Amino acid sequence: MQHYPEATLYVVATPIGNLSDISLRALYVLQLVNAIACEDTRHTQPLLRQYGIETGAGKPLLAVHQHNEAEAAGLVVERLQRGERVAYVSDAGTPAVSDPGARLVAAVRAAGLKVMPLPGASSVTTVLSAAGVTRAEGSADGGTGFVFAGFLPNKAGERDHAIQALQADTRAIVILEAPHRIEALARAMAVLQGRLVTVGRELTKQFEEIATMPAQDFSAWLAAGPQRTRGEFALVLHASAPQESPEDSTRVLQLLLAELPLKTAVKVAAEITGAPRNELYETALKLKNE
Repeated sequence: MQHYPEATLYVVATPIGNLSDISLRALYVLQLVNAIACEDTRHTQPLLRQYGIETGAGKPLLAVHQHNEAEAAGLVVERLQRGERVAYVSDAGTPAVSDPGARLVAAVRAAGLKVMPLPGASSVTTVLSAAGVTRAEGSADGGTGFVFAGFLPNKAGERDHAIQALQADTRAIVILEAPHRIEALARAMAVLQGRLVTVGRELTKQFEEIATMPAQDFSAWLAAGPQRTRGEFALVLHASAPQESPEDSTRVLQLLLAELPLKTAVKVAAEITGAPRNELYETALKLKNE
C-alpha cells in the first residue's frame, strides 16, 4: 500500500460529470487529509457529501481559486509546514491544467514541500479516446501526438489569430470551451473548412453527446438542436496531412518521371503529395517537353 506522507499537497482529480468516476485512492486521501482546498466550496461539498466525507473544524474547506490563488497558496504552505496533509481539487477533472492549481503547486514546490498527484478523470483524454484520431491523419512519420490548446482567447480578433495558428499545425489539437462562447468558436472555426473536428458535449453526464464533422459544419450542428449549446465542451481538431508546396510536388514528380510512365508518375505523385492530379498532369507534360 502506498505511503501518504504528512506535509504534502495532494492534487486530486475529481469526476468531470459522473460522480462514479471518482477513484478509490482519491476517496481515501480526501478522507485522510487535514484540510481540503478547492476551487469552489459550493461545488465540492456535494461530492464530499455523496461519499460521506465530513468537513468542519477538524477538516476545513479552503477556497483556492483563480482570483485568490497567490494569497491562498501562502496559507496552504503554512499548513503544510505545520505537518498537515492538504488535498486540492478543482470543480471537475484534473487541477492545475486549465483549472486553478498551478500557482498553488508552484508555491508548495518553491517552499521545498512535497506534491503528490492523484490522477483521474480528464476531459482531454476522454474526448481524445472517442475521436478516433489515427496515424493516417498524422504526420509523415506516423506520429499520433496532440497539442493541448485549452481555452482560446475571448476577444474575436485574438481568437481568430489563434485559430490561424492552429490551422498551420498538422497535429491533433484539443480545445476546451464554455457554453456561452461555443457558437462564436464554431463560427471562427469555419475557416478550417473540411478539417474534421470531434465535439464532446457534457462528457460522462446524462446528456453526453459526441459527434465528428467538418469544421465548416460545426455551426450548423450546434443550430440543429437548442440543447447543443448547453454544457461544457471539449473538442478535438483532427490531425491533417502536411501540405506539400508546389516546389515539393514538382520535385517528387521529376523523380518519378525518371523511372515511371507519365500517367503512373502523376498518379503516384498525387497520392504522395496530395496535390490535384490535373495540375500534376499539366506539370508533367511541361517537364517532358523541356
